[in-house]
Amino acid sequence: MPIPRSALQKLDDLRWLVPRSTREGMRTDAVIYADEKLLAQILGDLSIDQAINVAFLPGIVGRSLAMPDMHQGYGFPIGGVAATRLSDGVVSPGGVGFDINCGVRLLASNLERDALLARDDYEKNVPKLRTLVNQLFRDIPSGTGAEGPIPVTFPELDDVLARGAAWAVDHGYGEASDTEYCEEHGALPSADPSQVSHRAKQRGRTQLGTLGSGNHFLEVQYVEKIFEPATANVFGLHEGQVVVLIHCGSRGLGHQVCTDFLKTMNEAMRKYNITLPDRQLACVPSQSPEGQAYLGAMAAAANFAWANRQVITHFTRRAFQRILGDAVRLRLVYDVAHNMAKTEHHRVNHDEADILVHRKGATRCFAAGSPFIPSAYRGVGQPVIIPGSMGTASYVLVGTQRAMDETFGTVCHGAGRAMSRTAAKRGRNVRDETQKLEAQGVLLRSETRDGILEEVPEAYKDIDAVIDVVHRAGLARRVARLKPMGVIKG
Repeated sequence: MPIPRSALQKLDDLRWLVPRSTREGMRTDAVIYADEKLLAQILGDLSIDQAINVAFLPGIVGRSLAMPDMHQGYGFPIGGVAATRLSDGVVSPGGVGFDINCGVRLLASNLERDALLARDDYEKNVPKLRTLVNQLFRDIPSGTGAEGPIPVTFPELDDVLARGAAWAVDHGYGEASDTEYCEEHGALPSADPSQVSHRAKQRGRTQLGTLGSGNHFLEVQYVEKIFEPATANVFGLHEGQVVVLIHCGSRGLGHQVCTDFLKTMNEAMRKYNITLPDRQLACVPSQSPEGQAYLGAMAAAANFAWANRQVITHFTRRAFQRILGDAVRLRLVYDVAHNMAKTEHHRVNHDEADILVHRKGATRCFAAGSPFIPSAYRGVGQPVIIPGSMGTASYVLVGTQRAMDETFGTVCHGAGRAMSRTAAKRGRNVRDETQKLEAQGVLLRSETRDGILEEVPEAYKDIDAVIDVVHRAGLARRVARLKPMGVIKG
């Protein structure tokens, strides 16, 4: 049974404490960020119990944290955040997830919305938006087993795993400035391709430049509203501007890395005398041979994801120019991950320390002045890109010092599911849902029936409510609200 509300202590209107005394063996408190309405939804599954279980991890520092989009996941709740000491703390694949470096990338165009609503020059009764969406759907493969436009050899794949987005740029799939506007410049230097299994490489070798399935998408959007004009200007955003949001990760390669190391760690826990309330939290000391092997493989999978989004960016640019002319430009605003474990420097209990931060369905949001964000943005803070569900809004926010102080520089990663995929499909049909979206001005192309029905807007929490909690809690500030015009899904 889920934990009762009575077990939570209200710290303020947006923060709820589960004290470490709640269950014997907890090493720290858990804190949930939510308003009353979101909390009622969260209490409907086991995600708070999972946040409590995370508090049992050896070497955890600070609190076990959960964002307002939280819902039940594997081991950690999705929306869960935890940091562990490097000296004696653990690393847990459940704190990263199966889709390593699932993340989002925002491209800003030099087009206004009206340019896409104009009629196509060749098909007079068709808006250019529909022609563009169809071209993107042809050029960017989607779906579970989709194969990409540039299959690589195994030796080439090792180079992808080592170099990430830079590999793609150097091979003609991007612009020189693109890597500057990625978290970690689009590559983790700790990547060790030799720790990625042959099976994982087999699964990923043909998948560069593909969206995958589930909640992954490419959306043509426009900037509906600007909340903070000065910051939006720094990010190069203005109302009415056409933008593109790409949401995907490391595909089958990352999934296999997680699967492989969950098995390894489950077998190794007894060796390190680790006992936890949930076997899905399988972990080992981060400095152990198994821990270092996982971190090297995880970083390699993360680099694959950055290369994947970079290749998709190239073919997106090409599709825009093919339909709308060579003068069209798509500039990378930022690319940020939301499934990762990384060594970062933070203040912990009044001391500065290097720690291992797990973000599972949670987004890095560093504040102004950080040397780890592009120099062009350091005066305002890191762009934080939060995608909504199909047909609803997405947001651009900016990181704050309060997030650095409270959450290791972390916020939510989306709206968060409110119902299972099975429940979302029940009683719905593709034609009705597609027509419903078109009535709202959103054109939809999907490779599968399930790609539409599992991701209907009703399956998710209210993105505006989630962002409101983040904004009012001071973890990030609203900068821009984006609305979809065309959606490509698996």
